[in-house]
Amino acid sequence: MLNLNFLFKQQTQFSPNQAKILDGQVSIFRRPGSRNWQCRFKLPNGKWHAASTATEDVDTAQAQAIAIYESVKIKIGAGLAVTTKTFKQVALDEIANMAQATDNKTGKRTYRDYTFAINKYLIPFFGQYEISQITNELLADFESWRIAEMGRIPMASTKRNHASAYIRVINLARDRGYIAVNKAVPLLDSKGKKSQPRPAFSAEEIKELLSYTETWQKSSYTDRTAMMRTLCSYYIEFLVNTGVRHGTEALPLRWKHLQWHWIGNKKYLRIWVSGKTGPRYLIAKTAVVKVLERVMKWQKLPYSGLNAIIEAKVDRLIFRLPTGEQISNMENIFRNLMVRSNMRADGSGQNRTLYSLRHTYATFALARGVDIHTLARQMGTSVGMIERHYSKLTPMMNAEKLA
Repeated sequence: MLNLNFLFKQQTQFSPNQAKILDGQVSIFRRPGSRNWQCRFKLPNGKWHAASTATEDVDTAQAQAIAIYESVKIKIGAGLAVTTKTFKQVALDEIANMAQATDNKTGKRTYRDYTFAINKYLIPFFGQYEISQITNELLADFESWRIAEMGRIPMASTKRNHASAYIRVINLARDRGYIAVNKAVPLLDSKGKKSQPRPAFSAEEIKELLSYTETWQKSSYTDRTAMMRTLCSYYIEFLVNTGVRHGTEALPLRWKHLQWHWIGNKKYLRIWVSGKTGPRYLIAKTAVVKVLERVMKWQKLPYSGLNAIIEAKVDRLIFRLPTGEQISNMENIFRNLMVRSNMRADGSGQNRTLYSLRHTYATFALARGVDIHTLARQMGTSVGMIERHYSKLTPMMNAEKLA
């Protein structure tokens, strides 16, 4: 074990509010008016990394500083980001940088446009994601969402402006070490290409997929993997029967968000969701009731059925493991299922993701004759979005009526 006392004596240079350890590689210091010690050291890229030791005891602070230093070295060696920030946190700093440059008469006229784009479009959509979580699939979602927000397909000049603002945020994040050195972050399209709807599943494919999940669960190598695959299977059934957005709307759902909606003597399951387009109620398909009751039984919740848990207004996450843990890699688990079931790509070669289930829900709803205004409200999107993505499908779906 590392002898910290020996290390301190050999490699520490003291002053009342500052000390250097590890042959000067790491400094600890106290800011004026602060009792706790801070530490800082230089990263391989030449940037400084600072962190609080969360203690006012100098010996403990030195031990904490060494631990922080070694932890950062391990992360860098593994190709990981030293620290992580959400897109919003980095974007707000970039806005402040542009504002300061403008005040100092060194800013560009385009900074005002960049600031508007970040506040109006980039933060509302990407804000809660860490930079490293941004994928090409998420960018495709942004393209569709932006069209709905603007009510039209943006001009090439607008897309270039948004892409430039986005790059500024990404560059700042990389400059500060929030992105791993070898991590490639996809960039926004600036050439005016139209977004494409996600590939859907046919009714036969959904039936085949749900049937295969039992085999998939049983082939798990560990109990934890089996639990994650079981949860993913329930999640798939829920998404394809509600049309909610994966992640932002579905994962935060709690049992207290479920209610019964009565029309005469008939009741329907109503779910309150809140996502990037704001809060709304939606009506779930009847199959969701049995799905949720299976989840309750699997999690060993002390309630006799969905009626009881709705009445109790239970404030617990729905999509979690029986241990209480909520997993964050559902997309990766679903990708494994797609590969194992040979359903990764659709007939046109597009790869399916969890968001494909939302597209599937919309396709099925239109095939059943649900009008686009009702569907738009149910899915928390615009009529224009539905028309753009699905207007070509409706004539084929209603061929019998139209012929």
